[in-house]
Amino acid sequence: MTRPALIGDIGGTNARFALVTPDAFDLQAIQTLRCADYPTLEAAVRDYLARVGAVGERAPREACLAFACPVHEDDVRLTNNAWRFSKRRVKADLALELFKVINDFTAQALGIPHVDADQLVAVGAGQADAHRARLVIGPGTGLGMAGLFPGQHDWIPLPTEGGHVTFAPTDEFEQQLVSFLRGSYGRVSVERVLCGQGLLDLYRAHAHDAGIEARHDSPAAVTDGARDGDPVAEATILRFLKMLGDVCGDAALTFGARGGVYLCGGVVPRLLDWLPHSDFRRAFADKGRMSDFNASLPVWVVTAPWTGLLGACEALHNQEVA
Repeated sequence: MTRPALIGDIGGTNARFALVTPDAFDLQAIQTLRCADYPTLEAAVRDYLARVGAVGERAPREACLAFACPVHEDDVRLTNNAWRFSKRRVKADLALELFKVINDFTAQALGIPHVDADQLVAVGAGQADAHRARLVIGPGTGLGMAGLFPGQHDWIPLPTEGGHVTFAPTDEFEQQLVSFLRGSYGRVSVERVLCGQGLLDLYRAHAHDAGIEARHDSPAAVTDGARDGDPVAEATILRFLKMLGDVCGDAALTFGARGGVYLCGGVVPRLLDWLPHSDFRRAFADKGRMSDFNASLPVWVVTAPWTGLLGACEALHNQEVA
């Protein structure tokens, strides 16, 4: 009997688990558990395995789990929940023969080659070179950024902390935005403006600039307000996408992303209706002497729901992933 492998994609709020046949990408028994319901990672894993009947002779002996936090040390502390664990201890406690721990955006990047074409929405034109680097980037709780390169045998992920580079304003409004945010955060990185909280801060800056009281108190409320015709919320969405185009274009130049740019994360798929009417693509290509280069690069929004789980599948036996 072939034992299934355990894969997971774990953030601050939710832990998504699935089982796969080793060396396959057939996600089975996908479940999402609330991290707050469990005192430890091990407790959550054991409950998941019991729920899906993967115990005893069916208990996994291999696992790859992705986490939204730094994972390079044996001691892993999640950024946005109370879980903390030792990789060595978890491997022993769960009787695993193979246990890989990767960053969540490394998983996003590694999942891209396994996403179906009908789960990619093109933003403008462009032609990808399959043998060149890909850029995977996306705003969510923060701004994740990673590269992906086709090696001779396996996909090679290029983890980065690119979301923490300094934000570069391109006009007077964005210069005022930096001053507005500096009072709260000090240094302003691209992640400060291109994330869920950044969308809310941007709305507040727009309301301040318009001399009105901010009515919305969450990123979701701003998006709903834009759909309902609130002009300040709509201006916020359009500016957010324009600035995302600026940053994606800069990162594409840095990576030489001739394999294409993939927009992941929890924010952009919710803004698909505005993308065609935004300045995203103009800002993406507006790079002076390199404008023609960027204009030739394809950009897609990834709408697949389980990209991180697919990436954990890829990482499980990928020799380029330690």
